[in-house]
Amino acid sequence: MNKRSTVNGQQSTVNRRRFSGYGLLTIVCGLLLLPSCGIYTFRDVSIDYSKFKTVKVGFLENKARYVNPQLSPKLTDNLKQKINNYTKLALVNGDDASYIITGYVSRYDVSLSAISNQTSAGNRLTVAANITVLNTVDNKTDNFTVSRDFDFSATQSLQQAEGQLLDDIITQLTDQIFNHIFSNW
Repeated sequence: MNKRSTVNGQQSTVNRRRFSGYGLLTIVCGLLLLPSCGIYTFRDVSIDYSKFKTVKVGFLENKARYVNPQLSPKLTDNLKQKINNYTKLALVNGDDASYIITGYVSRYDVSLSAISNQTSAGNRLTVAANITVLNTVDNKTDNFTVSRDFDFSATQSLQQAEGQLLDDIITQLTDQIFNHIFSNW
């Protein structure tokens, strides 16, 4: 419907309904066409689901000097959950998967991070994992390391800090591993 309005004393005809209809139609068409593409991108995930269907995640063993017994099973489970929640890949146990992810925790070390009045004021826990991804579809292997530092007060023991930091450690390492494998960064 045409609407007449007065601008600077002159009448002009504005077709507002027609413009907003075309804009809305363009947006709807664009949203409908996105899922039909061969490559699915959602939350920065970029996987060609016409080629890649399955993934196997091996147990990420803790081979660091200090072993937190909860770290390996939780890291492995969290990575599986993230893949299950954010991709269309099916988790399998066989070696015929499109992606085979293996690895181990290589570092779990505490160091001094802050000094105040010649005494320790803060500590830093460094956690690292070496990851290998075998892409069986393209016959490619990717080896990489993820590492994060977690600071805690020098008044806490390592065991106290672990109780507070473990969930954050698991989440941050999982995110780094997932993003390296499945995102185009």
